[in-house]
Amino acid sequence: MRKVAVVGVGHSKFMFNSPKTGVEMLSEVAMDALNEANLTPKDVQAVFLGNVLGDFTEGQGMMQSFFANDIGCFNVPATRFEGACASGSMAVRDAFMWVASGFYDIVLVGGVEKATAMDTPLATRTFAMFGDSRYEYPAGFTFPGAFALLAHLYSSEYGIPLERLTEQMAAVSVQSHYYGMKNPNAQFHKEISVADVLKSPMVTTPIKLLDACPFTDGAAAIVIASEEVAKRLTDKPVYFAGVGQTSSGKLSSQSKHLPRIRARELAAEQAYKMAGLTPKDIDVCELHDCFSIAALIAAEGLGFFEPGTAGEAWERGETRLEGKIPINMSGGLKAKGHPIGATGVSQVTEITRQLRGELGEQGRQVDGAKVGLVDTLGGDGVIVNMILSTK
Repeated sequence: MRKVAVVGVGHSKFMFNSPKTGVEMLSEVAMDALNEANLTPKDVQAVFLGNVLGDFTEGQGMMQSFFANDIGCFNVPATRFEGACASGSMAVRDAFMWVASGFYDIVLVGGVEKATAMDTPLATRTFAMFGDSRYEYPAGFTFPGAFALLAHLYSSEYGIPLERLTEQMAAVSVQSHYYGMKNPNAQFHKEISVADVLKSPMVTTPIKLLDACPFTDGAAAIVIASEEVAKRLTDKPVYFAGVGQTSSGKLSSQSKHLPRIRARELAAEQAYKMAGLTPKDIDVCELHDCFSIAALIAAEGLGFFEPGTAGEAWERGETRLEGKIPINMSGGLKAKGHPIGATGVSQVTEITRQLRGELGEQGRQVDGAKVGLVDTLGGDGVIVNMILSTK
């Protein structure tokens, strides 16, 4: 397979109630990515898109074709990917494989969502579609409930009193908001304290409101190219070193492994093996922190910390900018925001900018970062992990 690089990125402001349509948001960030790559729409050979809820939030399907046409990528193959919150990452991984195989040289990948257009009942129902809609949802098993149960299992499995665990979870949210303050594209620009998290309204025990990511409108795009093309376009290509994707059944069928997410561990193994790297080689990570407990589970599943110890690592500052493994310097899903179909593409954009060394003025650049990891969880069990490198 050929080496493949990210050569251009674009990223919208993540927000509540965007006045723009999904197609409009996509078109803007796609043109930003193409301009940064010194390409035109006529150079694009295929368009891949992550989008989950456009049919419900805007009554708009086929966004992949409409935005491709609107920016001038006429008549190219345009494909939409749906894997719940991992949709954007799935689109990126598939684009990588198409270019690595030699079938395409240049692919444009986008992700978009207008999730805040839904009212609470519709949002509750649509999000529940990405768990088991026939058995889990009627039993009241929504994603906040699922992660609350994982928190209880985590507490029991590792002997951490629930009150103590909620303090560790709060440390995740506090850190995310701290770095979200520094990210001009983040949805939240407000610092919070552990006390703020602990006194925020209860969503479902033990998850508080400030343990949870928001609904978000936003878009992101990247241009990926073969190594030969990339070297002509930029002096700072960021290469895909390894990718992994796995899936599993509904969460209620995974009791043998919970609170660990076995699909994540397998996908990470794939990515590390392909890259010839280990968790110790990762300089910076963007991981899936839809709820604060999810961040602890993810960091352990990726091999950064032993099971049951991630919360203490957050409290000690090991996941901060100067720590052992900087995590979510963007603010993560918690503070940057979580426009579902765009999240994975946004994570790749953030790691690309880190490895280029472009975030120093924002006060969130990891010094000397050469290798970065993206981790995206979709629904009950689609996991995509990607390792990017400057070599």
